[in-house]
Amino acid sequence: MSEQKELFLKESEKIAFDLKHRATIKFNMSKYDAAVDRAVKRYSNLDLAKARASYIKTLAITNLHDNLLQFEKNITANGASVVWAENTDQAIEAVKKIMIENNSKTVVKSKSMTTEEIDLNDHLAEIGVESLETDLGEYIVQLAGEKPYHIVTPCMHKSRQDISRLFTEKFNTPEDSAPEYLTAWVREKLRAKFTTADVGITGANFLVADVGGIALTENEGNALMSVSFPRIHIVIAGIEKIIPRMQDLGLMWPILAAHGTGQQISVYNTLITGPKKEGESDGPEKMIVILLDNKRSELYANDDQFEVLKCIRCGACLNACPIYRNVGGYTYDATYSGPIGSVITPFFKGLKEYNHLSSACSVCGKCTEVCPVKIPLHHMLLINRRDAVRAGYGGFTWNKGMKAFEYAFSKRSRLDLMGGKTKNTFALFGTKALGEQKQIPKLADQSFSKQWTSNK
Repeated sequence: MSEQKELFLKESEKIAFDLKHRATIKFNMSKYDAAVDRAVKRYSNLDLAKARASYIKTLAITNLHDNLLQFEKNITANGASVVWAENTDQAIEAVKKIMIENNSKTVVKSKSMTTEEIDLNDHLAEIGVESLETDLGEYIVQLAGEKPYHIVTPCMHKSRQDISRLFTEKFNTPEDSAPEYLTAWVREKLRAKFTTADVGITGANFLVADVGGIALTENEGNALMSVSFPRIHIVIAGIEKIIPRMQDLGLMWPILAAHGTGQQISVYNTLITGPKKEGESDGPEKMIVILLDNKRSELYANDDQFEVLKCIRCGACLNACPIYRNVGGYTYDATYSGPIGSVITPFFKGLKEYNHLSSACSVCGKCTEVCPVKIPLHHMLLINRRDAVRAGYGGFTWNKGMKAFEYAFSKRSRLDLMGGKTKNTFALFGTKALGEQKQIPKLADQSFSKQWTSNK
């Protein structure tokens, strides 16, 4: 058993039976469920909207090469620079070079899972650069010394009491402060950082090819301020974020909001096509876009899995997944958790080490059902399992056990060769699979088929 799999099983058992954690997640998820239910009811034909969104993203990745080149051509024509980063090291090197060349010491950073993917904050700290998260949820987990728990709601695992205690511990704010008080307190603190930071770093919800635009959608305005005040704006985005046309935003922004936060559309929606031009008073003097591959090209070349690049990071599959709801976000030990993370993490971090995530799935299909761009996620998890078996990553015991399972269950007569007592004895060897909190049920002395035959 790999170290990652062993850790996953250990953490899953601990979190699944943590009643306080489950109560917090259940409460926060219930708010999301209610909001999304209202949001999707605004669509007269939700399935048609999802089909069109899926078609747009299919066009985008089918013509990925041409769309990316068109994006580069259009945004550089407006004064921005584009850096192509094959992996994390190249992306980090590019950011560090910008910091050093411009003698930059302070960064304000809006919420971005791509920057989490490359551990940007840790790498900036290595060269003495302060990187401050400005999204409230990201700011909270940064204070706690944690990573985002959820790709849309970073501190979903924390209750209001947890957050209040954290602020009291870090900043001596009044105990049991209300969320409104803490929000205002953080806003005031961050405003000073926005106006003095050297560099602002954002991700991109979409890269718009035909206008060379960076599309950002948010609810707090922190991304827009991360762009507006600092003199340098760095964008770090995965190459899969591309969409062909600006008019596609009319569908993509609302469907992302509906499935991500349950809104008709997010509060702030911004399209940035370059740094400020001569005569303009607002905006950065320099804009650099780092297009990150980081094994996305390998996914693109995979005939069975390339469709996962259509993902718009709404988080709907995480919220629908019964496994995620029980074991939580940190158990996955990956930047991207839940069903989407279980599909792509084996590509990003290695199938041998992370193929177990694809088995953290009941194959209920709920993730596929809720996906706004119609990615067949549960099918892709099965493909990952298949590929792991073909590569021999199951381990000796697992592989031999599955062979024995296949042999026994391929014929009813083979299952009936042993009585219930013998089967119960063999079942004792698998008690660890259910953890310490559950017991394997006892099998009847005779199988159902034998009982049926004898009682017929």
